[in-house]
Formats: sequence, structure tokens, C-alpha cells
Amino acid sequence: MSAAKRLVLWRHGQTTWNAEHRFQGQTDIPLDETGEAQAEYAARRLATLRPDAIFASDLSRALQTAAPLARLTGLPVASDKELRERSGGDWEGLSDQEIRERYPAERATWNPPNGEPTAAVAERVNLALNRIASTLDDGQLAVVVSHGAALRLGMERLLGLPALSVSVLGPLANCSWSVLSLQGTHWRLLEYNAGTLPEPVIGDDR
Repeated sequence: MSAAKRLVLWRHGQTTWNAEHRFQGQTDIPLDETGEAQAEYAARRLATLRPDAIFASDLSRALQTAAPLARLTGLPVASDKELRERSGGDWEGLSDQEIRERYPAERATWNPPNGEPTAAVAERVNLALNRIASTLDDGQLAVVVSHGAALRLGMERLLGLPALSVSVLGPLANCSWSVLSLQGTHWRLLEYNAGTLPEPVIGDDR
């Protein structure tokens, strides 16, 4: 049997909007000082996995998170817009409290008005992750830097989990990572939300 391919799905570090619990979506918010420190720390741990490739969303917070790992490994970062966070439509820039007050019905199903539907995000990221896996040889490992909702929804689609308003998988902490393996056509979840950083606030996977 051939060796499995592995993807390490790494959520970006903290931004000021994360700290303020604001919906970022595809607004291009950079890492704050804490996020930069998180990325440096996590990169040292992930470098020990000896990745063969690094891919990242083209939003600055993902590219900044990938940068320390690229320096440590000497690998280039392949930027991929299909790894972007979901578009938040009318919610972008709003706090969770503002979203709850102004859009209670939409908040209950977590589908932002004029934003990207949950199913569309799941399929977009699912396709991107499968495409990235197809570039790897058996036994190789790629680190994929993306965003909380995008990664969670993409993983759920890959694993055949139902797309529900309340996720089967929990939210992802800033700069945490999850590990998937692909053996033939079968995906397995090996780790989820790994790392030693604080747990996220429930529902704060933007």
C-alpha cells in the first residue's frame, strides 16, 4: 500500500478584528502583534514535520502566517484565492453582537446577507484541497494556510459530514492546525484544532 498524503490545515494568526470579534470575511485585515508571535511560534513546530509544499490564501493575514514557515523551510508559498475566507457580505466589519441584533434570522443559520452561502464555501474549499492533494506524491505533506470558516467547512465536505447550521466540528483557534490524510480516495481526520493556544469563543470562526 502506498504512503498516505497529508495536509496540515493551518488557520491564520490573530488580527485586531479577531480580538474585537468582528466578522472579517474577505476584508484584508493583517495580523496584529499577537498574531505575528503566534505564527512564529507555530511555524517552529510545523517545520519539524518537514513539509514538501506551502499553500496559502491570498489574503494578507494568511500570507503573513505562512511567511515564518517559508523562512524556516526554504519553501515558496503558493498563493491561492480559492483558499480565501467566505465572503461575509453585509456582515463584514460588524461585531458578533451587532450581527445578532441586526440579522437574527440569518445569524441562526449562519448565512450572511449578500455573502457566500455555506454550501458554496464548503465546495470551493473542498475542490481546492483536493487539487492541492493531487499535486503531492505519495507520502508527501503540504501545509495549507487559510481561515476558520473556510477550513472547517472544507474539512466537513471532504469528510462527508453534513452541512448544518450548527457545525459538527468545533471552531478553530487562531493559528491552530488540523491534519488530514488521503489514502487512495479516502480522507481521514488525524488531528483537529491542534496546538497549545487558547480555545476560541464558540461561534467565532470568522
